[in-house]
Amino acid sequence: MRKHLLTPYMFIAPATLVFIVFYIYPLVYMGYLSFHSWNFISVEKPFVGLDNYILIFSDPIFYETVWNTIKYAFISVALIVIIAIPLAIWLNQKGRIFTATQGAVFSPHIISLVSVSMIWMWIMDVDYGLLNWVVSLFGGKSVGWLTNPNVAMYSLIFVSVWKSLGYYTLIIIAALQGIPKDLYEAAALDKASKWRVFSKITFPMLTPTIFFISIIALINSIQVFETIDIMTGGGPINSTTTLVYYIYEEGFNHFHLGTASAAGMVLLFILMLLTILYFKVLSNKVHYQ
Repeated sequence: MRKHLLTPYMFIAPATLVFIVFYIYPLVYMGYLSFHSWNFISVEKPFVGLDNYILIFSDPIFYETVWNTIKYAFISVALIVIIAIPLAIWLNQKGRIFTATQGAVFSPHIISLVSVSMIWMWIMDVDYGLLNWVVSLFGGKSVGWLTNPNVAMYSLIFVSVWKSLGYYTLIIIAALQGIPKDLYEAAALDKASKWRVFSKITFPMLTPTIFFISIIALINSIQVFETIDIMTGGGPINSTTTLVYYIYEEGFNHFHLGTASAAGMVLLFILMLLTILYFKVLSNKVHYQ
């Protein structure tokens, strides 16, 4: 009898062990380091209390990185949702052209992020980039897509949206195909307009999926690192330094593991806060069957 009761726990034990070792333990250890001073080399890790938190909160660059992170995340999520919904509705049609287009739209998602970043670095190059060549055809001046502090962040957002849009679009297409056809047939009998069909049937039935992709896209955007590291290195003038990149610089460039861990705990708190806020604000507007 006891063996029968233990069987389910034996099945989940490997996954639970991996989760504890690679997720729970690092979080607990990060919390421990946030109250200690360590430089990766010394054996001792002296306890410093809240000094690491005081240091990051007295650093003006830290506040700039938090703002950059929030701006990057919310603009990215808004663009993904706004573009993915009409694109998915257009692609959710029968025909070879739409099937081929779905594959083309999804293809950036399966390309390595390093490759994507390198390609867009060439396209956005100030002197030899394809974008500035197109701008010059219309008589415009070269734009520092990755070197202008007022433009660089939006360039990174564009690359992020371009790469991930196909993935979220296909999720919405799958949700569209799950909407009962009799709802559209009833709307056709009532001679409802396209906008009324969208606002009263399509959009309400898509709200669980939109809610899901908003949460996932938000978390992924806040944790962005590779694109920034490869394309801008946090510059120019820290205009593209996000919280994750700030943690990386503090920990692995300056060897301040204590302040990096404190910033990591702040990032964890921001993620939790934004997720809870999303659930509070959007969950009441989600229509479940």
